[in-house]
Amino acid sequence: MIEILIGALASGLAAVLDYLSAHVLTCLVPAFFIAGAIAAFVKKDAILKYFSPDAPRHISYGIASVSGTVLAVCSCTILPIFAGILKKGSGIGPATTFLFAGPAINILAIIYTAWVLGFDLGIARAVSAVLLAIVIGLAMALIFRSTDVETLKRKAMAPSVAGACEEEKPRWVTPAFFALLVGVLVFGASPLDWTLRLSIVYILTLAIAILLIYYFDRDEVTDWGMETWDLTKKIFPILIAGTFLVGIIAFFLPPETFQPYFGNNSLGANFLAAVVGMILYMPTLLEVPIIGTTFGYTSGHMAAGPALALLLAGPTISLPSVLVISRIVGAKKTAAYVGLVVVFATIAGFLYGNGMLLI
Repeated sequence: MIEILIGALASGLAAVLDYLSAHVLTCLVPAFFIAGAIAAFVKKDAILKYFSPDAPRHISYGIASVSGTVLAVCSCTILPIFAGILKKGSGIGPATTFLFAGPAINILAIIYTAWVLGFDLGIARAVSAVLLAIVIGLAMALIFRSTDVETLKRKAMAPSVAGACEEEKPRWVTPAFFALLVGVLVFGASPLDWTLRLSIVYILTLAIAILLIYYFDRDEVTDWGMETWDLTKKIFPILIAGTFLVGIIAFFLPPETFQPYFGNNSLGANFLAAVVGMILYMPTLLEVPIIGTTFGYTSGHMAAGPALALLLAGPTISLPSVLVISRIVGAKKTAAYVGLVVVFATIAGFLYGNGMLLI
């Protein structure tokens, strides 16, 4: 009994060391700084105001589909924001697109997926999440057209408030700032010689410091630091504890246990993966070690299609979030949303796993 316990604890510790020692400095640390910068410097209100039912679709759905890169939230955190934008008069389509895309296109999760599970799967997750968010949102708007009609009626009776946002710094500064941050991430994790990597990262970091000194005020830099720290303290401990637990589970349920169910790219395997994703609750980033270790994607026991289906469905819905969504929009809309997520996650996984989704 003691030997089994020691073995399980050792498996959990090995999982933590395997995932974090190889990726913390080169992947997670820069990713947290990027996500913190997005949260601090990109105005959320300027984005959410475009979700009205009468806004041009290419604008409302386009913005909603990439909202997760701005908000960097998980499925539980997105729910109160989803409820809030509906109350402010968002159309059901853009709001649903936002609900799906918020956790699905999370910048931290996309980067972590690409670095741990492979660049191809990371890109497939990002592109599929954006496309599925738009398709699911459009489908919800089509199915529940009457909801948007009621929303527009309420909007017509309410006074509109216009807002403006002044640009205080040159337009090139913020894009250049983010490009430098991404450069630190890319070169820091590259296979280049250690000395060359360190030199490039040093130069990029120096350029970031110059931009911060000359173009950002003290409050902006403080906000960036606070947002980065807030994300880190919320996510990093859960990631460590969750990865440790995943390692223990893998000790008792080795990856080959799931190979008969997820080891091929059949339609049934992808559907099962999407359904499992709908049931499981996976905090931000934890879906990566779950898929990589527990279900055995990194060891070849899980096929690419089910992995993508689980990556698309898992972070966006879970049994707890489904219960909350039903209280916000009702049982019919919730059932339609869950069904659409499972169906389209299954289709995306099947197409990707069988080489029919070219990314």
